[in-house]
Amino acid sequence: MAATDFVSRFLVFVCLALLFSFSLAGDPYVSYDFTLSYITASPLGVPQQVIAVNGKFPGPVINATTNYNVDVNVINHLDEPLLLTWPGVQMRRDSWQDGVLGTNCPIPPKWNFTYDFQLKDQIGSYFYSPSLNFQRASGGFGAIIINNRDLVPIPFPKPDGEIIFIIGDWYTQNHTALRSLLDSGKELGMPDGVLINGKGPFKYNSSVPDGIEHETINVNPGKTYRIRVHNVGISTSLNFRIQNHKLLLIETEGRYTSQMNFTDFDVHVGQSYSFLVTMDQNATSDYYIVASARFVNETVWQRVTGVGILHYSNSKGPASGPLPVPATDVYHPWSAMNQPRAIKQNTSAGGARPNPQGSFHYGQINITSTYILRSLPPTKINGKVRATLNGISFVNPSTPMRLADHHKVKGDYKLDFPDRPLDDRHPRLDNSIINATYKGFIQVIFQNNDTKIQSFHMDGSSFYVVGMDFGIWSEDRKGSYNNWDAISRSTVEVYPGAWTAVLVSLDNVGVWNIRVENLDRWYLGQETYMRIVNPEENGSTEMDPPPNVLYCGALQTLQKEQHHSSAAKSIPNGPAKLIFSTMIIFLASSWSFC
Repeated sequence: MAATDFVSRFLVFVCLALLFSFSLAGDPYVSYDFTLSYITASPLGVPQQVIAVNGKFPGPVINATTNYNVDVNVINHLDEPLLLTWPGVQMRRDSWQDGVLGTNCPIPPKWNFTYDFQLKDQIGSYFYSPSLNFQRASGGFGAIIINNRDLVPIPFPKPDGEIIFIIGDWYTQNHTALRSLLDSGKELGMPDGVLINGKGPFKYNSSVPDGIEHETINVNPGKTYRIRVHNVGISTSLNFRIQNHKLLLIETEGRYTSQMNFTDFDVHVGQSYSFLVTMDQNATSDYYIVASARFVNETVWQRVTGVGILHYSNSKGPASGPLPVPATDVYHPWSAMNQPRAIKQNTSAGGARPNPQGSFHYGQINITSTYILRSLPPTKINGKVRATLNGISFVNPSTPMRLADHHKVKGDYKLDFPDRPLDDRHPRLDNSIINATYKGFIQVIFQNNDTKIQSFHMDGSSFYVVGMDFGIWSEDRKGSYNNWDAISRSTVEVYPGAWTAVLVSLDNVGVWNIRVENLDRWYLGQETYMRIVNPEENGSTEMDPPPNVLYCGALQTLQKEQHHSSAAKSIPNGPAKLIFSTMIIFLASSWSFC
């Protein structure tokens, strides 16, 4: 064999080997194209404009596994800017993908943007939704499932099937009309109903109008199903129940729980839960599925009830009679608080990793800082009704904060958010955020002095819910904390006139949103951000901005026009970007012999 032939064949072999290695490099990828657009639907019998994803309301499920890379090409066919966010998905080292105004420039109408992130060390049940302009009130949401890897067993027998319930309060006015109400200083008032998977209530009595499509879930007798429930609503806590069936709690927002049976369960705005439900009834009839308003005057709010149907394959007739009622009396709030206090982690189960969830002894770590975040009823600031945390109603800067840091934009935001309420200051508009310490371990007290139950959420982390009670938090309450098996999650309820204490490990570099998930209060400014920066950053604890980053505000001149005739995906980020770039460089330099 001539030397030149040998070299040619060797180079071909190298090319094939490299290309084969590229296909196996890193963790698997799943890709989605999401087109968000308006469609007309009548979930409560009244035609209205809703936001669909790929023509579906609710949108498609994102289904992946621990450590998978996910890219979602979002195409904005709305008439206003758009961002999608992924509450509870931690975006490790990559707040550029978080999808809120503090970290991302909005996607203009007729533009697209490809989110590209890894589901690093996570499992569980989550959802995605729009984060701008009150758009979630019109839809644009869908479920996210992160499955266990095969090497980490689930702590219960494999279910016979899975069922998703996306529930939420609903108005027959669209999001633009609702935000106009808030802009005018008015409250939204009572919702017009509750949707279950985008559908209105079954006609369980004469108060429900004719012609409303309801959700029907078909099941087989004797089978056990994993049921994932997400409250994507605007501002109403909902009690979820299935007539004559027990709900065995198994997981909440990525953490397996100690398993407990409930007849009904309160799911607050922004929260996600998993239950096992066994079809163990005799199917003399169908059964009601109910999601009804809680912590309100339930007699007055009767219309704020979603009703679906559970249909056994051997059912002998339709559901009839009154709806099942919750077991807990909300007029005795201490009794209602027993449910969240009972949620504890399964310390012996593996989660995203094989080691037991309880192997992280959070209760033995010294607390480095304490932040008390107090909410009050909305108040007027500069003539406009606004909502506050520690007296500050947040105003997002025109340039996303981490992008401003990267390009050395000065004066974009302030690092002086107070670590506790300052009663000697008047409420004000500001862009103050928390200057957190990398690798700190902090205590956050959510103190709700508002009149409504609220859900607080933290992006970029999960937190241990170590305590909650009524009254004003004080240092001596730390003696009542659960320092052994508290649940870890990312969204927690805080009752009116009460507090909830959480512990957070600050090991995820970036800028992360802290907000109330109740859309009316969030829209009015009840949020802030936490900036976590590694002073010795060398590229290992935070990713650079992605190649497709959008620019706005002070950096608007850096933004290139997008060819709107094509919805082509942007260049990927992370592992895929590395593989993609390496392949292009290699092939470009070696095309003559590959």
